Amino acid sequence: MEVWIGRDGERHGPYTDGDIRQWLRSGQVSRDDLGWYEGLADWQPLSVLFPEEVRGTPPPAFTASSAPGALPQTTAATLEDYAGFWKRVAAYILDAIILYIPSLLIQKIMGGDAAEAAMKQAQLSAPDDPHLMLTAFSQYYDTMLPAVLIITVMTWLYFAFCESSAWQATIGKLALGIRVTDMHGARISLPRALGRYPAKYLSAFILLIGFLMVAWTQRKQGLHDMVVSTLVLNGRASEFKPTQTTPGSSNNSFTA
Repeated sequence: MEVWIGRDGERHGPYTDGDIRQWLRSGQVSRDDLGWYEGLADWQPLSVLFPEEVRGTPPPAFTASSAPGALPQTTAATLEDYAGFWKRVAAYILDAIILYIPSLLIQKIMGGDAAEAAMKQAQLSAPDDPHLMLTAFSQYYDTMLPAVLIITVMTWLYFAFCESSAWQATIGKLALGIRVTDMHGARISLPRALGRYPAKYLSAFILLIGFLMVAWTQRKQGLHDMVVSTLVLNGRASEFKPTQTTPGSSNNSFTA
């Protein structure tokens, strides 16, 4: 079960019920902090949601050293700040420009100029012969197939490694100030990022509707986002560094 914690007018989390039980026992969260999980009608004190963790234990006397720790920076405000459709389109255009130069070099190295010249020569020599035209196109694409495969793999790895990196974004997304996260606002793993790019083909195959879904879905997700459970949020990853603690520290803060 995933539980949100309400404190100082902000919603933090979600956290697992196991973590919250542990934090209640250790005093790292207050029994008076509010909690909510899906299906609950209203926010309730943690002492009501987890009575077995506080039953028979009197509330501790408040001191500065016993105050609950600061909650991590995963608040509802940041998790609901979804990047809009046109902002994502602009980021993709920037990435396409960035990838164009290496793609062009690969095509030239793989004989693209010669293959294109041969196809144009065939078109000029017999413009009214459909069979010859079809043969010329077939030869061109057969020649360029290795280059197309290399460019596809390069693009796939570019998106996957960038979006699973500490940036959580491609260069285009970074320039526009947006990032890719999981459903809790955290950095996605490389396997999930590797699955996210092929999922875009699903969005493209249905007349690009999978991409257009970003404009009207509640969390501004495309079909590919839904397939791999990702969000695209405003803000660079460097602006949302989680609170770090070291073992044995005395500030009673915690991370999740």
